[in-house]
Amino acid sequence: MNTPLKIVIVLAVVGLVAGAVALKKREPTATPTPVAAIQLPPAADAAAPRKLPKLLDLGADKCIPCKKMAPILAELKKEYAGRLEVEFIDVWKNPDAGNQYKIRLIPTQIFYDADGKELFRHEGFYGREDILAQWKELGVNLADTK
Repeated sequence: MNTPLKIVIVLAVVGLVAGAVALKKREPTATPTPVAAIQLPPAADAAAPRKLPKLLDLGADKCIPCKKMAPILAELKKEYAGRLEVEFIDVWKNPDAGNQYKIRLIPTQIFYDADGKELFRHEGFYGREDILAQWKELGVNLADTK
């Protein structure tokens, strides 16, 4: 084989290798999204999830006043489902929550409006009727609107 042909072949191979390396290093400009992963905007008639007022109780499942609060919270959660969010956080199992919510003793109940703004805070046992009276005093209507 003559020398000019060998040079052309070597240059072609080098060019192909360089092109392959360049393509491999290049990141794709966009990753195709699978059709199943595309989220469509909600239909006009679909109702957005309604924001609810929230009662947050911070306590512990081993604390005696907290144990007395448990059935009250469960009852409120069931009876006012769709109108009131009721949540319990065990601060003995999740100590960071105690710091996050700046609680001094347990149980502590924090009342939030539908936008997440704290309205009221109570420390110690809080009975069902007291809780409902507090919501009423705060201007939150929990009456069944069905």
